[in-house]
Amino acid sequence: MTPLARLIATRIRLSGPMALDEYMRLCLLHPEHGYYATRDPFGTAGDFTTAPEISQMFGEMIGLALGQAWLDQGRPAPFTLAEIGPGRGTLMADILRAIRIVPGMAEAARVALVEASPHLRRVQRDRLGEIVHLDDVSQLPQAPLLLVANEFFDALPIRQFQRGAQGWAERVVALDAQGGLEMGLLPIPGDASLPLAPEGVIRETCPEAAPIVAQVAGRIAAHGGCAIVVDYGGWDGQGDTFQALRRHRPEDVLANPGEADLTAHVDFAPLAAAGRAAGVRASRMVAQGDWLLRLGIESRAQQLARAGDEGAMAALHRLTAPGEMGHLFKVLAFWARHAPVPAGFEPLDDDADDA
Repeated sequence: MTPLARLIATRIRLSGPMALDEYMRLCLLHPEHGYYATRDPFGTAGDFTTAPEISQMFGEMIGLALGQAWLDQGRPAPFTLAEIGPGRGTLMADILRAIRIVPGMAEAARVALVEASPHLRRVQRDRLGEIVHLDDVSQLPQAPLLLVANEFFDALPIRQFQRGAQGWAERVVALDAQGGLEMGLLPIPGDASLPLAPEGVIRETCPEAAPIVAQVAGRIAAHGGCAIVVDYGGWDGQGDTFQALRRHRPEDVLANPGEADLTAHVDFAPLAAAGRAAGVRASRMVAQGDWLLRLGIESRAQQLARAGDEGAMAALHRLTAPGEMGHLFKVLAFWARHAPVPAGFEPLDDDADDA
């Protein structure tokens, strides 16, 4: 049992079964034993590899898309260039390099990173220099905002509900007969917030996601700008997507609390709804590979290959192919209502005439 598993077991003995969102929050962010608080999880030496670690092209395409949005919205200066969950700072470094080709943009940018992990804040400073760190999106300046969130929402704590013969029950972490951790069900009869569904159906909710989108969208609605969200997931999804990854291999979500990454697939539909409710336009969800190809990543890969980058075409395949990250990951955009649609996106059908 890991040190955090013992702490969780003690809490369950004292207070009863633990909801999955509390379990995830402890596993990822406990100040002493939490996954993100104690390690650098990225790359081949870590537990998983993100798109910015695969190739500079990913960040370059995002940077150029944000650059076009900045031009389309009148070159606001100054503006906030922000990232939520910026990892090692690799993506932001590539974005900053890409926007230097847009006259005046880099000089107008005020970089802000929303990061909870003290360890990762140090890593980001080492890569990017002196930057502004924020604890959460509520601290974003009241100013024009260009923001990216890559593989951020999948790590937000979720709750799970399972439909049984007698109604809905919440999936919780409990103790087995030997004092170890196991999954259990806590009945919640009569919960009108959950829809009718066949027996056995599991629905996941992410209580923190919509408020975060609302904060970001509120800045964009008031001051202009654009936000791009990249993550794995779908639209109006259901089922059990809660998963753990350790040393690049999946494992049981209860096996090593604090020592494995915990994530769940993102449901993009409520994110889009939250943004629109806060006063911005939202795009249709698009597959990452399709979006990157629309932005011209294939030409960039060929350029890099001609310049001697032997891994450029393999990276292109990994980022865009349907059997790789190309269709697993999706992209969603939010933008100011008066502004043109950001590069590579299409508005939701019922947003098309709202410009």
